Amino acid sequence: MAEDVTVEEITFIEEYVDELAALLIEVEEVGSSIGFLPSLGLSDARHYWMNILGPEVILLVATINESIIGSVQLYINQKQNRDQVEIAKLMIHPNYRQKGFGRLLMQKAALRAKQDAKSLLFLNTRAGDPTNQLYTSLGYIQVGRIPNYIMSIDRVLHATFVYYKIER
Repeated sequence: MAEDVTVEEITFIEEYVDELAALLIEVEEVGSSIGFLPSLGLSDARHYWMNILGPEVILLVATINESIIGSVQLYINQKQNRDQVEIAKLMIHPNYRQKGFGRLLMQKAALRAKQDAKSLLFLNTRAGDPTNQLYTSLGYIQVGRIPNYIMSIDRVLHATFVYYKIER
């Protein structure tokens, strides 16, 4: 990683909403599988981010020179008998992909989960996406495949793979 990157937890979204909305639109336009389709407008992207944070949601962002280049979300299960965190919506700006920033955000997400005494991490991603290689290289284990789970930019349904990892 040549660039000097900082990863931080965001607790107040208002200051970052425009940058995050732009990031969401950028990654969706190149076909990333994060739950939106390329027709996503700025107002819808802003609305999504304005409503994302809550007691069970942690948002980590990666910045270079104070500009957001990526993010990942952690959904912390608050039930006392649950030791789990869902990792969701890993987004890296297209200009910064394949440079280790996704790996860094995933590592920071695991550390953040550990701060909440959560050791079971799980996620899902579209079958065939490059992120499958990232997750397996980080020690995530594929446990299932759900057909027709995710619609791609060409409006075709694709399977998703479910992964987990135990961090002690």
